[in-house]
Amino acid sequence: MHFDVFNGDADGIIALLQLRLAEPKPSTLVTGVKRDIQLLAKLSVSAEDSVTALDISMEKNKTGLEKILSAGAKVFYADHHKSGDIPQHENLTAHIDLDANTCTALIIDELLAGCYHTWAITAAYGDNLIAKADQLASKAGLSVEQQVQLKELGTLINYNGYGSKLDDLHFDPAVLFQELLAYDDPFAVIADQDSPFHVLQSAYQQDMDKALAIEPQYQSATLGLFELPNEASSRRISGVYGNLLANQSPDSAHAVLTENRDGTYTVSLRAPLKNKQGAGDICAQFPSGGGRAAAAGINALPKEQLTAFIDAVEKHYRIEA
Repeated sequence: MHFDVFNGDADGIIALLQLRLAEPKPSTLVTGVKRDIQLLAKLSVSAEDSVTALDISMEKNKTGLEKILSAGAKVFYADHHKSGDIPQHENLTAHIDLDANTCTALIIDELLAGCYHTWAITAAYGDNLIAKADQLASKAGLSVEQQVQLKELGTLINYNGYGSKLDDLHFDPAVLFQELLAYDDPFAVIADQDSPFHVLQSAYQQDMDKALAIEPQYQSATLGLFELPNEASSRRISGVYGNLLANQSPDSAHAVLTENRDGTYTVSLRAPLKNKQGAGDICAQFPSGGGRAAAAGINALPKEQLTAFIDAVEKHYRIEA
Protein backbone atom coordinates (compact mmCIF):
# COMPACT_ATOMS: atom_id res chain seq x y z
CA MET A 1 0.00 0.00 0.00
CA HIS A 2 0.96 3.62 -0.45
CA PHE A 3 -0.03 6.30 2.06
CA ASP A 4 -0.26 10.02 1.24
CA VAL A 5 0.01 11.89 4.54
CA PHE A 6 -0.50 15.65 4.39
CA ASN A 7 -1.50 18.68 6.39
CA GLY A 8 -5.09 19.72 5.75
CA ASP A 9 -4.24 23.32 4.84
CA ALA A 10 -3.51 24.92 1.47
CA ASP A 11 0.19 24.08 1.54
CA GLY A 12 -0.30 20.41 2.39
CA ILE A 13 -3.16 19.87 -0.04
CA ILE A 14 -1.48 21.65 -2.96
CA ALA A 15 1.89 20.01 -2.32
CA LEU A 16 0.21 16.62 -2.73
CA LEU A 17 -1.90 17.88 -5.61
CA GLN A 18 1.23 18.69 -7.61
CA LEU A 19 2.76 15.29 -6.90
CA ARG A 20 -0.35 13.33 -7.87
CA LEU A 21 -0.98 15.38 -11.00
CA ALA A 22 2.61 14.57 -12.00
CA GLU A 23 2.55 10.97 -10.79
CA PRO A 24 -0.95 9.53 -10.29
CA LYS A 25 -1.06 6.53 -7.99
CA PRO A 26 -3.66 4.83 -5.80
CA SER A 27 -3.13 5.74 -2.18
CA THR A 28 -4.69 5.91 1.25
CA LEU A 29 -5.14 9.55 2.23
CA VAL A 30 -4.24 10.49 5.82
CA THR A 31 -4.97 14.06 6.87
CA GLY A 32 -7.08 16.12 9.26
CA VAL A 33 -7.67 19.66 10.46
CA LYS A 34 -4.69 21.97 10.09
CA ARG A 35 -3.52 21.52 13.69
CA ASP A 36 -3.67 17.73 13.48
CA ILE A 37 -0.01 17.26 12.59
CA GLN A 38 1.07 14.04 14.36
CA LEU A 39 -0.30 12.08 11.45
CA LEU A 40 2.41 9.44 11.04
CA ALA A 41 1.41 7.92 14.38
CA LYS A 42 -1.86 6.87 12.73
CA LEU A 43 -0.14 4.55 10.25
CA SER A 44 0.45 0.82 10.49
CA VAL A 45 2.81 -0.24 7.73
CA SER A 46 4.84 -3.19 6.48
CA ALA A 47 8.11 -3.42 4.54
CA GLU A 48 6.21 -3.51 1.24
CA ASP A 49 4.50 -0.17 1.90
CA SER A 50 5.53 3.38 1.04
CA VAL A 51 4.66 6.76 2.55
CA THR A 52 4.65 10.34 1.30
CA ALA A 53 4.62 12.88 4.16
CA LEU A 54 3.98 16.54 3.35
CA ASP A 55 3.82 19.74 5.41
CA ILE A 56 3.95 18.10 8.84
CA SER A 57 6.81 18.76 11.26
CA MET A 58 9.33 15.91 11.30
CA GLU A 59 10.17 16.86 14.88
CA LYS A 60 6.54 16.35 15.93
CA ASN A 61 6.36 13.06 13.97
CA LYS A 62 9.70 11.63 15.04
CA THR A 63 8.30 8.60 16.85
CA GLY A 64 5.92 7.71 14.02
CA LEU A 65 8.62 8.19 11.40
CA GLU A 66 11.11 5.97 13.22
CA LYS A 67 8.45 3.27 13.62
CA ILE A 68 7.66 3.38 9.90
CA LEU A 69 11.34 3.22 8.91
CA SER A 70 12.01 0.36 11.32
CA ALA A 71 9.15 -1.57 9.66
CA GLY A 72 11.06 -1.32 6.38
CA ALA A 73 8.72 1.04 4.54
CA LYS A 74 10.07 3.73 2.23
CA VAL A 75 9.33 7.37 3.11
CA PHE A 76 9.41 10.51 0.97
CA TYR A 77 9.26 13.56 3.26
CA ALA A 78 8.96 17.24 2.28
CA ASP A 79 8.37 20.03 4.77
CA HIS A 80 9.34 23.51 5.99
CA HIS A 81 8.66 23.17 9.73
CA LYS A 82 11.05 22.27 12.54
CA SER A 83 12.67 18.97 11.69
CA GLY A 84 14.90 18.21 14.65
CA ASP A 85 17.61 15.71 13.80
CA ILE A 86 16.79 14.12 10.44
CA PRO A 87 17.23 10.32 10.63
CA GLN A 88 19.97 8.98 8.38
CA HIS A 89 18.21 5.99 6.85
CA GLU A 90 18.41 4.39 3.43
CA ASN A 91 14.60 4.28 3.18
CA LEU A 92 14.13 8.00 3.92
CA THR A 93 14.25 10.69 1.23
CA ALA A 94 13.93 14.06 2.96
CA HIS A 95 13.55 17.51 1.43
CA ILE A 96 13.46 19.93 4.36
CA ASP A 97 13.81 23.70 3.95
CA LEU A 98 13.27 25.90 7.02
CA ASP A 99 13.51 29.22 5.17
CA ALA A 100 10.72 31.54 6.39
CA ASN A 101 9.94 32.47 2.80
CA THR A 102 9.21 29.00 1.47
CA CYS A 103 6.53 26.37 1.94
CA THR A 104 6.15 22.68 1.15
CA ALA A 105 4.38 23.29 -2.16
CA LEU A 106 7.29 25.44 -3.33
CA ILE A 107 9.71 22.67 -2.35
CA ILE A 108 7.65 20.24 -4.47
CA ASP A 109 7.45 22.82 -7.28
CA GLU A 110 11.24 22.90 -7.44
CA LEU A 111 11.48 19.11 -7.44
CA LEU A 112 8.97 18.94 -10.31
CA ALA A 113 10.75 21.69 -12.26
CA GLY A 114 7.66 23.89 -12.18
CA CYS A 115 5.26 21.47 -13.88
CA TYR A 116 2.31 22.93 -11.94
CA HIS A 117 3.80 26.28 -11.05
CA THR A 118 0.53 28.21 -10.79
CA TRP A 119 -0.67 25.69 -8.20
CA ALA A 120 2.54 26.25 -6.21
CA ILE A 121 2.00 30.01 -6.35
CA THR A 122 -1.55 29.47 -5.09
CA ALA A 123 -0.17 27.53 -2.12
CA ALA A 124 2.32 30.30 -1.34
CA TYR A 125 -0.53 32.80 -1.25
CA GLY A 126 -2.51 30.45 0.99
CA ASP A 127 0.43 30.09 3.36
CA ASN A 128 0.58 33.91 3.61
CA LEU A 129 3.85 34.19 1.70
CA ILE A 130 2.33 37.12 -0.15
CA ALA A 131 5.52 38.90 -1.21
CA LYS A 132 7.09 35.63 -2.37
CA ALA A 133 3.94 34.64 -4.26
CA ASP A 134 3.69 38.08 -5.89
CA GLN A 135 7.33 37.79 -6.98
CA LEU A 136 6.81 34.33 -8.46
CA ALA A 137 3.55 35.35 -10.15
CA SER A 138 5.11 38.43 -11.75
CA LYS A 139 8.07 36.39 -12.95
CA ALA A 140 5.62 33.88 -14.46
CA GLY A 141 3.92 36.67 -16.38
CA LEU A 142 0.62 36.58 -14.52
CA SER A 143 -1.51 39.72 -14.60
CA VAL A 144 -2.49 41.59 -11.45
CA GLU A 145 -6.03 40.23 -11.85
CA GLN A 146 -4.70 36.67 -12.05
CA GLN A 147 -2.58 37.22 -8.95
CA VAL A 148 -5.65 38.40 -7.05
CA GLN A 149 -7.53 35.29 -8.16
CA LEU A 150 -4.79 32.90 -7.03
CA LYS A 151 -4.47 34.74 -3.72
CA GLU A 152 -8.18 34.31 -3.07
CA LEU A 153 -8.16 30.62 -4.01
CA GLY A 154 -5.13 29.92 -1.81
CA THR A 155 -6.69 31.80 1.08
CA LEU A 156 -9.96 29.87 0.74
CA ILE A 157 -8.25 26.46 0.67
CA ASN A 158 -6.25 27.46 3.74
CA TYR A 159 -9.38 28.78 5.48
CA ASN A 160 -11.03 25.40 5.05
CA GLY A 161 -8.34 23.67 7.14
CA TYR A 162 -9.00 25.50 10.39
CA GLY A 163 -11.20 23.94 13.07
CA SER A 164 -10.93 21.84 16.20
CA LYS A 165 -12.55 18.86 14.46
CA LEU A 166 -13.53 17.85 10.95
CA ASP A 167 -17.17 18.79 11.58
CA ASP A 168 -16.08 22.43 11.84
CA LEU A 169 -14.83 22.40 8.26
CA HIS A 170 -16.82 22.87 5.07
CA PHE A 171 -14.84 20.07 3.36
CA ASP A 172 -12.87 17.20 4.82
CA PRO A 173 -9.36 18.02 3.53
CA ALA A 174 -9.14 14.58 1.91
CA VAL A 175 -12.37 15.28 0.02
CA LEU A 176 -11.20 18.77 -0.94
CA PHE A 177 -7.94 17.32 -2.27
CA GLN A 178 -9.82 14.75 -4.36
CA GLU A 179 -12.12 17.41 -5.81
CA LEU A 180 -9.22 19.72 -6.68
CA LEU A 181 -7.34 16.84 -8.32
CA ALA A 182 -9.77 17.17 -11.23
CA TYR A 183 -8.15 20.49 -12.16
CA ASP A 184 -4.58 20.70 -13.47
CA ASP A 185 -4.80 24.49 -13.36
CA PRO A 186 -6.11 26.66 -10.49
CA PHE A 187 -7.83 29.07 -12.87
CA ALA A 188 -10.03 26.17 -14.00
CA VAL A 189 -11.23 25.76 -10.39
CA ILE A 190 -12.19 29.42 -10.26
CA ALA A 191 -13.95 29.28 -13.63
CA ASP A 192 -16.05 26.22 -12.73
CA GLN A 193 -19.21 27.42 -10.98
CA ASP A 194 -19.66 23.98 -9.41
CA SER A 195 -16.17 23.83 -7.87
CA PRO A 196 -15.36 24.10 -4.13
CA PHE A 197 -14.05 27.63 -4.74
CA HIS A 198 -17.53 29.14 -4.86
CA VAL A 199 -18.79 27.26 -1.79
CA LEU A 200 -15.79 28.42 0.23
CA GLN A 201 -15.95 31.98 -1.12
CA SER A 202 -19.45 32.54 0.27
CA ALA A 203 -18.73 30.85 3.61
CA TYR A 204 -15.46 32.73 4.08
CA GLN A 205 -17.10 36.12 3.68
CA GLN A 206 -19.75 35.34 6.30
CA ASP A 207 -17.17 34.14 8.83
CA MET A 208 -14.80 37.05 8.17
CA ASP A 209 -17.54 39.64 8.61
CA LYS A 210 -18.15 38.28 12.12
CA ALA A 211 -14.45 38.43 13.01
CA LEU A 212 -13.96 41.96 11.68
CA ALA A 213 -16.68 43.25 14.02
CA ILE A 214 -14.63 42.28 17.12
CA GLU A 215 -12.46 44.85 18.93
CA PRO A 216 -8.96 43.90 20.13
CA GLN A 217 -8.70 42.46 23.64
CA TYR A 218 -5.13 43.74 23.92
CA GLN A 219 -3.31 46.27 21.76
CA SER A 220 0.20 47.69 21.85
CA ALA A 221 2.82 48.77 19.35
CA THR A 222 4.17 45.21 19.52
CA LEU A 223 1.08 43.00 19.65
CA GLY A 224 -2.55 43.01 18.65
CA LEU A 225 -4.59 40.27 20.35
CA PHE A 226 -8.15 39.37 19.39
CA GLU A 227 -10.49 36.88 21.08
CA LEU A 228 -13.16 35.20 18.98
CA PRO A 229 -16.21 33.51 20.56
CA ASN A 230 -16.54 29.75 21.01
CA GLU A 231 -18.23 29.10 17.67
CA ALA A 232 -17.42 26.96 14.63
CA SER A 233 -17.15 30.10 12.51
CA SER A 234 -14.41 31.42 14.83
CA ARG A 235 -12.42 28.21 14.61
CA ARG A 236 -12.68 28.27 10.81
CA ILE A 237 -11.61 31.89 10.36
CA SER A 238 -8.89 32.18 13.04
CA GLY A 239 -5.87 31.43 10.88
CA VAL A 240 -6.73 33.46 7.79
CA TYR A 241 -7.97 36.28 10.05
CA GLY A 242 -4.54 36.29 11.69
CA ASN A 243 -2.96 36.49 8.23
CA LEU A 244 -5.21 39.42 7.31
CA LEU A 245 -4.24 41.30 10.49
CA ALA A 246 -0.56 40.61 9.83
CA ASN A 247 -0.80 42.07 6.34
CA GLN A 248 -2.70 45.13 7.55
CA SER A 249 -0.08 45.95 10.24
CA PRO A 250 3.24 44.39 9.16
CA ASP A 251 5.26 45.98 12.00
CA SER A 252 3.29 44.17 14.74
CA ALA A 253 2.76 40.61 15.89
CA HIS A 254 -0.83 39.36 16.01
CA ALA A 255 -2.54 36.68 18.03
CA VAL A 256 -6.05 35.32 17.52
CA LEU A 257 -7.64 33.41 20.40
CA THR A 258 -10.60 31.08 20.12
CA GLU A 259 -12.08 29.60 23.25
CA ASN A 260 -12.10 25.80 23.39
CA ARG A 261 -14.87 23.73 24.90
CA ASP A 262 -12.75 23.07 28.00
CA GLY A 263 -12.20 26.77 28.64
CA THR A 264 -8.65 26.93 27.25
CA TYR A 265 -7.66 28.98 24.22
CA THR A 266 -6.51 27.91 20.80
CA VAL A 267 -3.92 30.50 19.79
CA SER A 268 -2.82 31.49 16.27
CA LEU A 269 0.28 33.70 16.41
CA ARG A 270 1.71 35.61 13.46
CA ALA A 271 5.15 37.21 13.65
CA PRO A 272 5.44 40.74 12.26
CA LEU A 273 5.73 40.48 8.49
CA LYS A 274 8.74 42.79 8.69
CA ASN A 275 10.39 40.50 11.26
CA LYS A 276 9.34 36.97 10.31
CA GLN A 277 11.00 35.03 13.13
CA GLY A 278 10.32 33.76 16.62
CA ALA A 279 6.65 32.72 16.49
CA GLY A 280 7.42 29.00 16.76
CA ASP A 281 9.88 29.54 19.61
CA ILE A 282 7.38 31.64 21.56
CA CYS A 283 4.57 29.11 21.19
CA ALA A 284 6.90 26.21 22.02
CA GLN A 285 7.33 27.71 25.50
CA PHE A 286 3.80 26.51 26.26
CA PRO A 287 2.49 22.92 26.31
CA SER A 288 0.75 21.99 23.02
CA GLY A 289 2.50 24.91 21.28
CA GLY A 290 4.80 25.02 18.28
CA GLY A 291 5.08 26.00 14.63
CA ARG A 292 7.44 27.81 12.31
CA ALA A 293 9.26 31.12 12.53
CA ALA A 294 6.60 33.25 10.86
CA ALA A 295 3.42 31.53 12.05
CA ALA A 296 2.73 29.26 15.00
CA GLY A 297 0.08 28.29 17.48
CA ILE A 298 -0.93 26.75 20.78
CA ASN A 299 -3.69 24.15 20.84
CA ALA A 300 -4.79 24.58 24.45
CA LEU A 301 -3.51 27.62 26.38
CA PRO A 302 -4.98 27.80 29.91
CA LYS A 303 -6.59 31.19 30.50
CA GLU A 304 -4.37 31.79 33.52
CA GLN A 305 -1.34 31.63 31.19
CA LEU A 306 -2.62 34.31 28.81
CA THR A 307 -0.70 37.08 30.58
CA ALA A 308 2.48 34.98 30.39
CA PHE A 309 1.86 34.50 26.65
CA ILE A 310 1.41 38.24 26.09
CA ASP A 311 4.57 38.94 28.09
CA ALA A 312 6.51 36.40 26.02
CA VAL A 313 5.43 38.02 22.76
CA GLU A 314 6.13 41.53 24.05
CA LYS A 315 9.56 40.54 25.32
CA HIS A 316 10.51 38.88 22.04
CA TYR A 317 9.38 41.59 19.63
CA ARG A 318 9.53 44.80 21.63
CA ILE A 319 11.83 47.34 20.08
CA GLU A 320 13.98 48.89 22.76
CA ALA A 321 13.73 52.66 22.89
